[in-house]
Amino acid sequence: MYYVLDEYGKEISRNWNSSLGDLLGFSGTFMVFRKNNMYYSYDERCKEIARNWESNLGEFRNIAGNSVNFRKNKMIYTMDRFFKEISRRWE
Repeated sequence: MYYVLDEYGKEISRNWNSSLGDLLGFSGTFMVFRKNNMYYSYDERCKEIARNWESNLGEFRNIAGNSVNFRKNKMIYTMDRFFKEISRRWE
């Protein structure tokens, strides 16, 4: 079970690992999970924001602030929480 808590330790939401998948990273505004070769972003209420295939996005690297980084074909792609590309650069 995953629990999302506010800054005071009060529960905001919870959901089962079997529903969400494996937690890869989180920030103050969203979380990224992987399940069945697909990435999902969720808000603090565990409501889905976006989803996209691992083959489209590449390998998850990290979350920083309001963006998430993926590595694909020796390039680092920076995406927003909707998995829309913000920028890209060579590794």
